[in-house]
Amino acid sequence: MTASPGYGGPRSGLAAVSTALLAMSRTLEVRDVLRTIVASARELLDAEYAALGVPDDHGGFAQFVVDGISEEQWREIGPLPRQHGILAAMLHQDGPERLTDVREDPRFGGWPPAHPDMSDFLGLPVRDGEETLGALFLANKRGAPGGGTGGTRGAHATGFTDEDEELLSLLAQHAAIALTNARLYERSRELTIAEERSRLAHELHDAVSQKLFSLRLTAQAAAALVDRDPARAKGELQQVAVLAAEAADELRAAVTELRPAALDEDGLVATLRTHVHVLDRAHAAHVTFTCDGVRALPATQEEALLRVAQEALHNALRHSGADRVEVALARTLGGGAVLSVTDAGRGFDPLTVRSAGRHLGLVSMRDRAGGVGGRLDVHAAPGKGTTIEMEVPGG
Repeated sequence: MTASPGYGGPRSGLAAVSTALLAMSRTLEVRDVLRTIVASARELLDAEYAALGVPDDHGGFAQFVVDGISEEQWREIGPLPRQHGILAAMLHQDGPERLTDVREDPRFGGWPPAHPDMSDFLGLPVRDGEETLGALFLANKRGAPGGGTGGTRGAHATGFTDEDEELLSLLAQHAAIALTNARLYERSRELTIAEERSRLAHELHDAVSQKLFSLRLTAQAAAALVDRDPARAKGELQQVAVLAAEAADELRAAVTELRPAALDEDGLVATLRTHVHVLDRAHAAHVTFTCDGVRALPATQEEALLRVAQEALHNALRHSGADRVEVALARTLGGGAVLSVTDAGRGFDPLTVRSAGRHLGLVSMRDRAGGVGGRLDVHAAPGKGTTIEMEVPGG
């Protein structure tokens, strides 16, 4: 792109803006929207660096997305910046701020040692009505003489222009819409999850409470009889075991009926990827996910695959002692899918340890696989880890 009026002519300028706006509307995840806004702004205005900061309520930034800086360089720069100097000004003033050399501005307070050198600067707030959603920052106009090097700019660099300012203001207006929509989408998802949890709690109460009440009464009767009538006490304790098993079955049935809301909206691949990402952050073990060419499957198959993956991951993270768990989903030649959950932990012998099948949920996992016309294989050995593999046919 050039710095001439119209950016190569009105037709090409309109096409560039249209491309940027379409890119922002294609995703509804907040983090992805932020990245798209920053990348679009940097490309549209031909800047070397771009950033977007979303403020928190504690004088810092809840999110700060950059474009033009490598991940390694970003790590070397250090912690997220605070709301100070020009960054704070962009969050509190109404219009854009354009500087020939940001380093000469009295509000400039310097950069961390690994921070790239910047000179000409353009920034403005991203707002939804009176609410400031964030602030966009661009630096080092490439089209300016001496620009685009990341070092000292040319003495006669023109930097950003009135046209750049107009274009960024237009982009910021649409960025506010895209970001607001993404936030509403995420809140809607959270509400849906909360409603599903409420429904599950109600079902669990109805299904299990009566059996738990009976269980408690039977246990009290056994305790009262243990001294004066041990034989009857033994019978009551056997009934306790039966009621406990029935309560567990009711609980399992209620959980089985709950289809994750995300699975309906996002499909198996996205839902499983998100689940793995959450587990990776929550556990010491490193949990990874790979997917190879899997297409949409019938709803019952997707739910069965997700449930088996969740059960296998739970087992691996709780029982295996592995420092790494790998989840893989691949398309089969017949158009179906094969799921594998692998850990290099302590493993077990599924042939000799009869309790392992029930303890690790292998029976229910096999039932799930068989219920959708698939199969489940367990590859495990003491000291050699475990792989749970489930295959379902094409729909």
